[in-house]
Amino acid sequence: MKYLFAAAMLASAVVGFSEAASAAQGCGPGWYRGPYGGCRPMRGAVVVRPAPIVVAPAPVVVVPRARVCPYGFRWWGGRCRPI
Repeated sequence: MKYLFAAAMLASAVVGFSEAASAAQGCGPGWYRGPYGGCRPMRGAVVVRPAPIVVAPAPVVVVPRARVCPYGFRWWGGRCRPI
């Protein structure tokens, strides 16, 4: 049982260190941490940016609202009240 626990701990440590190594110091690919901790672009590095995604707007459908209260009444305070 202790060997299984040790193997699980080792596997979690390997996964944890591999995630930290691919984080690029927390700035992202093509960027690095400057002397004061800010993210700065790498000079001369080719950064591939994804193409923007263009989405066509959906058509607007206007449906007339059904009358909630009968004529002579209005909706106020959560119920139909006379005008």
